[in-house]
Amino acid sequence: MTLASDLQQIAPGVFAWWPGQDGVWGLANCGLIASQGEALLIDTPYTPALTDNFLAAARAAAGHAALTRVAVTHANGDHTWGLQQLPDAEVIATHAALEHQCLEPTPQQLTALGRDTDPDQPLGRYFRQHFGQFDFSDIRVVSPTTTFTGRLDLQVGSIPVVLHEVGPAHTVGDLIVHLPEQRVVFAGDIAFAGDHPPHWAGPLERISEACERILALDPEWIVPGHGPLMTPDALREYIAYLDDLSDHADVMHAQGRTSIEAVHILLKEGRYPGLGLPERLAITLGTEFRHLDRDSTAPDMVTLVSQAARIAWDLAAADSPTR
Repeated sequence: MTLASDLQQIAPGVFAWWPGQDGVWGLANCGLIASQGEALLIDTPYTPALTDNFLAAARAAAGHAALTRVAVTHANGDHTWGLQQLPDAEVIATHAALEHQCLEPTPQQLTALGRDTDPDQPLGRYFRQHFGQFDFSDIRVVSPTTTFTGRLDLQVGSIPVVLHEVGPAHTVGDLIVHLPEQRVVFAGDIAFAGDHPPHWAGPLERISEACERILALDPEWIVPGHGPLMTPDALREYIAYLDDLSDHADVMHAQGRTSIEAVHILLKEGRYPGLGLPERLAITLGTEFRHLDRDSTAPDMVTLVSQAARIAWDLAAADSPTR
């Protein structure tokens, strides 16, 4: 899959690349910071083809600056599997991101899921709809070369850059990228715009706290991991969504309901209108209920996606009874 998408300048020397499609998995936002012949990339797209598109735009914007440093906001494949296109780059991530990388399904496993699942069953249909557009063959997963905990200060030409560890939240290894002078924060998947998020680590309280940390940095613009650029007010709306979802999870868990029952109740009530991919509530609430159960086992990501696929199947059947 290739995608025509240009870098858009947010502030002097600061660019964001976003595919601009809602209602799909895998099309993640990336970034570029370029100043005085130096550059820092923020994340890479899902596949080599998408990454080549991003890198072509980044090289045009960066001029003579070599693309030899990448800050990775977390270890999900849609933010990291393009790293093989930068074989000599320093890859910076939190130390905890290495742990999540061990949990992430491999490109080979995703290829097998697309090949071996039944397209007439929920997971097979859902996987083909959302992941069938990507070519995962020949992807080599690249591990970080530089890791840190807490905070890491960088300099890109004249631009100071601060990496803040905020995980576990979306995943165990999240970081955000703060540009204090430009008043920009690259939030990674701490924040989603337009669609329901699939949060894997949680709990929701931690994700909300990470968003509050972003607001405390006084940004003018926030680049979410997916979806369009956010203002501080948009991020506050997202925090309200997270807190409301957490409150409902607490109540329904105390009532003895399962996470999937909770999803069906919220969807029947029509909560959170306007957000795409409502089936991903199965993932985030599955994560939240695991915390409420004091279950410290690692999430089974394929099982969570399978549950989301069943929700999507049921929603599609309700919309088209004759399907």
